Amino acid sequence: MVKQLPSLTELRDWMTANPEATRRDIARAFGIKGAAKIDLKAMLRELEGEGVAPRRRASGGALPPVTVLEVLGPDADGDLFAQPIEWRGQRAAPRVILLTPKDVGAGDRVLAKCEAIRGPDYDYQARIIRKIGANPQRILGLFRAGAEGGRIMPIDKGSDRDWMVGPHDAGDAQDGELVLAEPMGRARFGPPRAHVVERLGDPTAPKAVSLIAIHQHGIRDAFDDAVVAEADSAQPMPMGNRLDLRETALMTIDPWDARDHDDALYAEATGDGFTLWVAIADVAAYVRPGSELDREARKRGNSTYFPDRVVPMLPDTLSGDLCSLHEGVDRPCIALEMQIDAEGTKTGHKFHRAMMRSAASLTYEQAQAADEGRLDDQTEPLAGPLGDLFACYRALQKARARRQPLEIDLPERQIVLSDSGRVTSVAFKERLDAHKLVEECMVLANVATAETLREKGRPLLYRVHEEPSADKLEGLRQVARETGLVLAKGQVLHTRHLNRLLAQAEGTEFDEMINMATLRSMTQAYYAPQNFGHFGLALREYAHFTSPIRRYADLIVHRALIAAHGWGDDGLSAWDIEHLEETAKAISEAERRSMTAERDTNDRYLAAFLAERVGAEFAGRISGVARFGVFVKLDETGADGLVPIRSIGAEYFRHDPEAQSLTGERTGAVISMGQRVLVKLAEAEPITGGLMLELLEVEGDALPVARGGPSRGGPKRKAVKAKRKATKLARKSRRKG
Repeated sequence: MVKQLPSLTELRDWMTANPEATRRDIARAFGIKGAAKIDLKAMLRELEGEGVAPRRRASGGALPPVTVLEVLGPDADGDLFAQPIEWRGQRAAPRVILLTPKDVGAGDRVLAKCEAIRGPDYDYQARIIRKIGANPQRILGLFRAGAEGGRIMPIDKGSDRDWMVGPHDAGDAQDGELVLAEPMGRARFGPPRAHVVERLGDPTAPKAVSLIAIHQHGIRDAFDDAVVAEADSAQPMPMGNRLDLRETALMTIDPWDARDHDDALYAEATGDGFTLWVAIADVAAYVRPGSELDREARKRGNSTYFPDRVVPMLPDTLSGDLCSLHEGVDRPCIALEMQIDAEGTKTGHKFHRAMMRSAASLTYEQAQAADEGRLDDQTEPLAGPLGDLFACYRALQKARARRQPLEIDLPERQIVLSDSGRVTSVAFKERLDAHKLVEECMVLANVATAETLREKGRPLLYRVHEEPSADKLEGLRQVARETGLVLAKGQVLHTRHLNRLLAQAEGTEFDEMINMATLRSMTQAYYAPQNFGHFGLALREYAHFTSPIRRYADLIVHRALIAAHGWGDDGLSAWDIEHLEETAKAISEAERRSMTAERDTNDRYLAAFLAERVGAEFAGRISGVARFGVFVKLDETGADGLVPIRSIGAEYFRHDPEAQSLTGERTGAVISMGQRVLVKLAEAEPITGGLMLELLEVEGDALPVARGGPSRGGPKRKAVKAKRKATKLARKSRRKG
């Protein structure tokens, strides 16, 4: 009996599992006979374009002449290597040197022509035919079983399209399970089709929340055996020629739940200022260019932090142990010694490759208490150095005030989980002087790093933050005008201008809204080999140096410092330098991916926390206005919810994107950014993280009801007319200008 032709995904999976199969074997496995073999041949040609091809005969563990390779990265000499995507031989996968490595980097997939050749540390040489796409698109969603297979409902908040799953494509998925699927193409009629490739279990399980984000955003959460083996083989670093700082009272100051410690501080008052030490974990000593650890860290770009777990950039052997500056143990570091005068100006600095021993692992709360005179057993022996450290920080504050970086002040949410993973509370973190102390020291260290590498003419990755676009600034000015505040126009923009706007709003009902609008007007920071300055920090040059355990950019900068000072052979390699642009792009994208995954996870946790309070009323403030509805930020949790336009009143609302407002066609009611509102929670969907709200009151007034004509209730008509007039005048002035 002739079976139905398999899908491309089924065919690809079967061929991957049976790499020695010939075309005859494939036809026999799927029961394909007669004219259907022509269709099979066409499908195999399509897969050959991906590098998946049937064998002519059993190969005995040899690579075919043309195959798909994954680029591993360079060795110490800068040669680029790869390995086959598919390998079922008895021995380890062969190592392939790439003869045409231009425009490819670690993690890329290439279709290449391979030739067996015995090299000193490789088995094949290959010439790249072309670079091919990465892994196929994946769909994460809920599986709903049906009579003929079922369907997948994507969990993305913005997705409104289901995927049909055939009876042979469900992969034993059960109704209501979270699944990962791949598209199979679109049928002639009806919705697109998909094939389940992995079952992820109960979507309501507490630990599933971050798991959803990990799969949805492609966060790499498992280390290959080779990476783990390399990390496990690492040994504590010997002293060698390092500067001995083990008797210096360097201390770490971190959150109470910190998983790693990569920076330590020490300050000592001098006659005219301070000597400030910033010591950073020497990760480059363990993660060498071209190693398995290096290739994996570059792919990840950074660690990703969720309320219930961390997906680290490096295996725990390094991130949680050998590279972490734990109290009382010797750890290699790169130490920066800075001279600070009484006004907070850095007058000189010098880098050292050193060995340190942390005097204490303190929390922010402990350090703050010590500054306020409440010492404990850990901080009492360090009272002198802690006092000097806070005194140095207050001097640095003077320099900060002169520089005037952007002073956006928005509270940070903290989601607290029980041991079982359920949300127990949502609070806002208190901002202490201890937090600001550490941040200011790190900023200064990053500036010193960029200065040193620029002076020595060494390539590096800068942290770049460009100034806002003209359109974004005009939008911010409009928001300011709507609240009666002013952002000056017609001059070169500096952070001090934005700070004046923030100062106008401070203590008013528009404080949070102006801070939020200012933040939204900013461009996103990124990494680049070129220096375009850091607008938000009001700095001409800036590079990330202080977190190499969790950011690959910092590791690159450490290698640049090692090469610049001639400290060893583990500095920036020729391959690193050649691929700086590509690395900058890859890790900038990885950072954005992690930020989105973290935000989505927090939204889901908040939705789960609020799901039991559907029907309850909450106070909040309008944080955004769109054609389709109004976004409200709830005071109690900081969660964002949507009031759909269709649920607001009983009339048509006109949307003004410039004024960020909705105006009732018949009542004249105005709903705009920054207004205080009372809402009812209508829906809370933990799977997507979405909150749907019902608008009850605006600025203490119930919404007016349209009954055949303009209502006299609700917002006063005179105020509405005045606001309209002001908006029109503002538009006229912009056109004239």
